[in-house]
Amino acid sequence: IQEHKSTQVAKTFRKAINRKEGILAIGGTSELSSEGTQHSYSEEERFAFVNWINSALENDPDCKHVLPMDPNTDDLFTSLGDGILLCKMINLSMPDTIDERTINKKKLTHFTTQENLNLALNSASAIGCHVVNIGAMDLREGKPHLVLGLLWQIIAGMKVDGETLEDLMKLSPEELLLRWANYHLENAGYQKISNFSSDIKDSRAYFHLLNQISPKGTEEDQPRIDINMSGYSEKDDLKRAEAMLQQADRLGCRQFVTPADVVNGNPKLNLAFVANLFNKYPALTKPENEDIDWGLLEGETREERTFRNWMNSLGVSPTVNHLYVDLQDALVILQLYEKINVPVDWDNKVNKPPYPKLGTNMKKLENCNYAVDLGKTAKFSLVGIGGQDLNDGNATLTLAVMWQIMRRYTLKVLENLGCGQKVDDNIIVEWVNKTLADAGKSSKITSFKDKEISTSLAVVELIDAIQPGSINFDLVKTGSLSEDDKLENAKYAISMANLVEVKPKMVMTVFACLMGRGMNHV
Repeated sequence: IQEHKSTQVAKTFRKAINRKEGILAIGGTSELSSEGTQHSYSEEERFAFVNWINSALENDPDCKHVLPMDPNTDDLFTSLGDGILLCKMINLSMPDTIDERTINKKKLTHFTTQENLNLALNSASAIGCHVVNIGAMDLREGKPHLVLGLLWQIIAGMKVDGETLEDLMKLSPEELLLRWANYHLENAGYQKISNFSSDIKDSRAYFHLLNQISPKGTEEDQPRIDINMSGYSEKDDLKRAEAMLQQADRLGCRQFVTPADVVNGNPKLNLAFVANLFNKYPALTKPENEDIDWGLLEGETREERTFRNWMNSLGVSPTVNHLYVDLQDALVILQLYEKINVPVDWDNKVNKPPYPKLGTNMKKLENCNYAVDLGKTAKFSLVGIGGQDLNDGNATLTLAVMWQIMRRYTLKVLENLGCGQKVDDNIIVEWVNKTLADAGKSSKITSFKDKEISTSLAVVELIDAIQPGSINFDLVKTGSLSEDDKLENAKYAISMANLVEVKPKMVMTVFACLMGRGMNHV
């Protein structure tokens, strides 16, 4: 197993939670859900979340008004009401997603807490969380099933500072963690596990895992921690689990599970426990004498994450976890074609899984060839791009295809807003400049390649033109700006750091989305 910077430990926990005990039925509904829906949640879940959040944010001065929460009460659900804690959680999951200067922290009113909650929900969506049926009012009211569902997604997205081989990117989160755990168990001479429920009930696999990943004192400023294995021979399962968790606590990883959760084999909480271990102590080293193309193992760029989150937001199946690997059979691309009104002949032209054992790659390649052919009929610029490039996961050429699909989708959305004319780059630029001028703003752009966009001033002023008074210009840097100044402005704007680099493709999407918001606002 290799190390790979910024690999996401998990995007979602897909397995159903073990609900044999501690279940509370919740009457009531989300504003957007069916009337009369009955929801339930596990007390174990609430307990695990509270303890983890208390630990993760205990030193944050902005959270002192709600922390520590009492795990035996409904503190978890009421503490999210002003949006501050939720924004902080999102930044733990994906650092710098939210510019903390935009969080209202003092003298909170109904309006400013609403802003915080909207900021949190929009940001959660931006990092890949599904928030379709969750509104700010649901969070303000602390609806347990919606709060827990969102928190699972946010915590599951925590990043790991380790490295893994490229083929690990093909695995689901559960498979990835199983592979990682079994790698260490094999090194310990212990039998492999196949799940995080029945196979870990006796805590013995956990003892070996902790012993393998504990710091050996070989890294600078990292003290050695020797795991006490004496509890391994304890005859009582609960006492053995407690002894194991005491050792996990020495690593700062006694989170998500109680001894009962381990012994009962609660799959969801045990998966979270292992993900936390992976996050803090990946303990992975490069095998000797192995030739690895480290260029393949670069972390996910903002551009790649933007495409991936956009695809997932449209409900493609399967969910895209790794951009290039998960597009290699073109099924997701073909689903996206349908979103932009490019007809797909699913019955006669598309090979669907399960693929035959012999010729699997050929079937996937045929799909990719078909996807390229359809792109040409849609008048995409595909010179030099073939199905083999998509099948091989060629980053540059795959992104070229994805950009054209995303651009077509964005323009299609704008056309549907009823502007009465076909929308292109020039029309968006004209709209941006007219909106800025009408609002008395000084900024303007000549194109999406305009270097002035790197200051983010046009974006910030456009936001304020659409929603007057929404921008605190005391926080916006002007004049002769350094690169750090530009980055601070970009963080403050709704954009990502792509604006600082003036990537025309991503910039066009930002302005197009603002145009759509502005037209709806009117």
